[in-house]
Amino acid sequence: MLKKYPDIILRCLLCTILILCGCLCMGVQAQDKVTVEAKASWQKNAIQISGRLPKGTCLYLSNPDSSFHLEPVFSFTDSLVRMSVKPEHRGKEQLISDVNFEGKQLRVACDSFQLILPLKIEGVLPAQIRGSFQFYYGASGEYNPGSIDFTVNTGGGIARHFPILKPSIDIHNAGANCGERTVQDHSYTSVFLLGLLGGLIALLTPCVFPLIPLTVSFFTKKSGSNKKAFRASFTYGFFILLIYVLLSIPFHLLDQVNPEILNNISTNSWLNLLFFVVFVIFALSFFGLFEITLPSRFAVEADAKSGLKSVGGIFFMALTLAIVSFSCTGPILGSLLAGALTKEGGAWQLTAGMGGFGLGLALPFALFALFPQWLQSLPKSGGWLNTVKIVLGFLELGMAVKFLSNADLVAQWGLLKREVFIGIWVLIALALSLYLWGWIRFAHEGEKKSIPLGRKLFSLLAIILTLYLIPGVTNSSYANLSLLSGFPPPLCYSIYKEPVNCRHEQEPLKDYDTALALARKLNKPLLIDFTGWACVNCRRMEEQVWTNPEVQRLMQEEMVVVSLYVDERKKLPADQQQTYVNRLGQKKEIITVGDLWATFQSENFEAVAQPQYALLDTEEKLLSGTQTYTPDATIFKEWLECGLSTFKQR
Repeated sequence: MLKKYPDIILRCLLCTILILCGCLCMGVQAQDKVTVEAKASWQKNAIQISGRLPKGTCLYLSNPDSSFHLEPVFSFTDSLVRMSVKPEHRGKEQLISDVNFEGKQLRVACDSFQLILPLKIEGVLPAQIRGSFQFYYGASGEYNPGSIDFTVNTGGGIARHFPILKPSIDIHNAGANCGERTVQDHSYTSVFLLGLLGGLIALLTPCVFPLIPLTVSFFTKKSGSNKKAFRASFTYGFFILLIYVLLSIPFHLLDQVNPEILNNISTNSWLNLLFFVVFVIFALSFFGLFEITLPSRFAVEADAKSGLKSVGGIFFMALTLAIVSFSCTGPILGSLLAGALTKEGGAWQLTAGMGGFGLGLALPFALFALFPQWLQSLPKSGGWLNTVKIVLGFLELGMAVKFLSNADLVAQWGLLKREVFIGIWVLIALALSLYLWGWIRFAHEGEKKSIPLGRKLFSLLAIILTLYLIPGVTNSSYANLSLLSGFPPPLCYSIYKEPVNCRHEQEPLKDYDTALALARKLNKPLLIDFTGWACVNCRRMEEQVWTNPEVQRLMQEEMVVVSLYVDERKKLPADQQQTYVNRLGQKKEIITVGDLWATFQSENFEAVAQPQYALLDTEEKLLSGTQTYTPDATIFKEWLECGLSTFKQR
């Protein structure tokens, strides 16, 4: 089935990704357009919802039959608020016989309704209660879904909205000229180089490598002269680069709408689960179980418009290459896309990665067209191309496990602890080494032949990786695996009750107001650590830099540390939830702890990347510029000392 319908499968995957990115990351809740008018008001220990329905329609009410699934459903943003009994309807009701429910009598309210929601509230009555009301209404057997959000003022406890914007924090006028005034993303170069490497690897796949001599020969024969061939080939290479860069433009538009969107994409548990499934599918495709391709008509239409007679024709030649090679480049691009988004965030990182990928793919075509004699040195296509593709499949499996780990860390499910994660990687690395050594073969491969020297060397590297990973599943000092620091789950996220490598000497607070009050009491500076459960560089800082004796002493003895998790999905109490209007005039619902700290960071420090560190005095003024990912413990120590010196002078 997968072989027969690859286009349908691909379309479903692409549509699913786009829909989830739009709904989960832009914060847009898809709701049906309804014409039902309703308002909510507070009664003693209950909410009253009154509304009017379109003429001739009825609202389906609660019914005793357990199989009835059209009755109203209520949900609340505060987990301490819940229904005590089913909602009560006050007003005129009717009983109708519905053929779709075997003629059973159903309770409905027509034209208008009045529902009473008795509540059970744990703790203090909040000042506001927010919720949503899902229902079905219609006429003559029609079932139209509807949803209405509501907020009621209870007159209860005082709403304790955290003051997100702090006028005292001015990143452009810090106390000392050390650190960074704003977050400067130093990873553009590394992402570009990773993209370049990905493009060069894509050249070695069966979908791309055989096209190099064919394309270059086409240019040299059709152009008529070396000068024209040179111009056409470089135009061709430029368009390949341009096509992949253009793929990042939609993410810039999302970034302009809300700078936190890309961070939300990378830390959303369900989206990371989707990435996990997609990467497993990519791996199976590389293993030869099926092939993922774009719809063939795209390639046919692009090829029909290609040629060397015009610049437009050369552009469509480049587009044709991008389309026909998608079955091999798609998984690599998917890894690049997800990897760039799960770094520190920002659409320019993705553009840098896509640019590197396009350059890596385009440059050889241009160079071989310029020096066609180099084609003689290219190895011939053969079984080694399939070996490269299968090796990429094992790498895709390893990436898939990382996305599953991200989802687990953010949601704190406790399913993929550090040792389980590393154990799966041990199995993948072992399987890779056995494949390269020829002990594992796939059905579509030919007869077993002698193993080339190069393949044996790569197999040796896979064995070394396996041996390096094995101590990671033990509860010993050798389980640290410093070379992979930050990539597996944290050292304390362990299956062992007392992990040897888990350090508890520095346990930061996780609430800003609590930490600020302690800093004022002790008369110490406040070190803010903007972090995230799925942040790789955050874990590297904690495991490699914070453990430095001097850094550890400064953080423990000279300052108060607070870690604010921007991807924490725990809901705030109802009286702390709010609708915040940011500096750009955009409204944002602050529902979760992560919403609060992410907005606090973007509003006061003009950044959405993690980790970011800031030092404040007891009056909430910056002691120095902020600091980002700094793997050098000496530099981070000097930054801490600079801020501490400013604090003592004040």
